[in-house]
Amino acid sequence: MEQAEQLLLGLGGSGNICEIEPCTTCLRVAVKDPLKADEEVLTACGAFGIVKIGHTVQVVVGPVAEELAASMEKLR
Repeated sequence: MEQAEQLLLGLGGSGNICEIEPCTTCLRVAVKDPLKADEEVLTACGAFGIVKIGHTVQVVVGPVAEELAASMEKLR
């Protein structure tokens, strides 16, 4: 399974994601249910850090954020 697929699963599946916005080194993901975001899964698939604020989950992935966001959007 590729990293984008794993990230989607770690964020609770494509049905839990409202919006994906890439930044320089992170993905800002608006989710319907933040409790579905699994930090262990996200870390296992390469996240350097995870910050949850309300319905937004920031996943630090490094300089590949734009590429991952594009791949994740295609899979949704």
